[in-house]
Amino acid sequence: AGAAYEPHAVRMLPLDLDWLRALGARKWPSRRVPVCAGDWDASFASLVRQQLFVSLFRAYAESLASENASRLAAMQAAERNIEERIDRLHVRYRQKRQADITEELLDVVAGFEALR
Repeated sequence: AGAAYEPHAVRMLPLDLDWLRALGARKWPSRRVPVCAGDWDASFASLVRQQLFVSLFRAYAESLASENASRLAAMQAAERNIEERIDRLHVRYRQKRQADITEELLDVVAGFEALR
């Protein structure tokens, strides 16, 4: 059962201006509104850099997880195939052993009959 993986695109830069406007128009969830004490442009640029870093790190982590999941699925399929093959070989071994035992018994009986 192979899994299908589909890539998806996420826009990181430039920031969506409609999203920024909608975010600015939203009501703040608490009574205290945060105040930027320093340079607003520098703070915003730093936040954008951090967001970009987090987005790239998340994409890398998801890619690595997907790759490892694919490898695990392939190894589990290989393990099942090996187990099935071992089972078939055990059946063939038992059949061959039984045929050899039957042949030896028939030889003993034939030898006994020949001596009579």
